[in-house]
Amino acid sequence: MKSGNRWRPGGSSWKTDRTAPLAGSGESTDVIYGLHAVREALRAGARPFQRILVLRTDRQFAEITQLARAKRVPIHVEPRPALDRLVREGRHQGVIGVIAAKAYAEMDEILECARVRKEPPFVVILDGVEDPQNLGAVLRSADAAGVHGVFVPDRRSAGLTGAVAKASAGALDHVRVGRAQNLSRLIEDLQASGLWVYGLDARASKPYTSLDFRRPIAVVLGGEGRGIRPGVLEKCDDRARIPMHGRVNSLNVSAAAAVTFFEVVRQRSGADPVVAAVSGS
Repeated sequence: MKSGNRWRPGGSSWKTDRTAPLAGSGESTDVIYGLHAVREALRAGARPFQRILVLRTDRQFAEITQLARAKRVPIHVEPRPALDRLVREGRHQGVIGVIAAKAYAEMDEILECARVRKEPPFVVILDGVEDPQNLGAVLRSADAAGVHGVFVPDRRSAGLTGAVAKASAGALDHVRVGRAQNLSRLIEDLQASGLWVYGLDARASKPYTSLDFRRPIAVVLGGEGRGIRPGVLEKCDDRARIPMHGRVNSLNVSAAAAVTFFEVVRQRSGADPVVAAVSGS
């Protein structure tokens, strides 16, 4: 583990279809479809996009692809049946924009939140949390524990859908959520900005309570079943586990998040997080 102090303060239907389920998710979401509608929505910048779905990235979709990349909106190439499931009768013209419930934040914006609060940064990185209920529950705990921001990857993650907003019980409106194309690079950028990055890993030798959460930190949690990917885990400064005394060997990611977040609260404030949670309910 590294030592030292890093932190440096300082012609189709152009309407929105609100009933189409996101392919494979079983949940409702907002989409914009058709070449003109998606292109103009990207130009205007008034709606936050989760991602753009296209049949292919050829000349027909070149302008939309360029606009999306310029605005850092992920582009996914999907087969026609996947698009047809989102928009009835196939009127999408080969392009669908999936709208987010909230705009994503930049890393600098999240770190600036910590500076404004005059607190050491406390951010969370979620590696592959694909269940909207789990993501919403993590965001709810993040808000309660004072997390400055949560990062999710472009892929292998639930987006900021209405289902996530509902599961968060309103917390999505108060927690900044960033999006990263490459989590390993994000970790390097956070480390360069003075943060210590800790991975929660069931195979680690030390308990999570032995980590120093009083310093500027990023806590990495893995997705359902798989945990943190090896390449991401290797980038962490240290790793720790939540000791388990029963017959199951791991917690649901949202439960693990809550346990860890309130250890941060305990270390930083000296308050008993259980008492604080009960008194605030």
